[in-house]
Amino acid sequence: MKSTILFTFGGPEIILIVIALLLLFGGKKIPELMRGLGKGISEFKKGKNEIEKDTKE
Repeated sequence: MKSTILFTFGGPEIILIVIALLLLFGGKKIPELMRGLGKGISEFKKGKNEIEKDTKE
C-alpha cells in the first residue's frame, strides 16, 4: 500500500510562508486579505450547499 502526500506543512514551512506574506503585503494589508479570503470561502460553501440541496430535490 503506497500513499503519497503532496503537501505537508510543518512549523518551519508555516513560518516561512508568514514571513513571505509580511514582506509582500505588509502588516496592514494582511487582515484585509484574510477577510476577503474568508468571505470567498463562505460564498463557495454557500453555493456548494445550494447545489447539493437542488440535486436532492
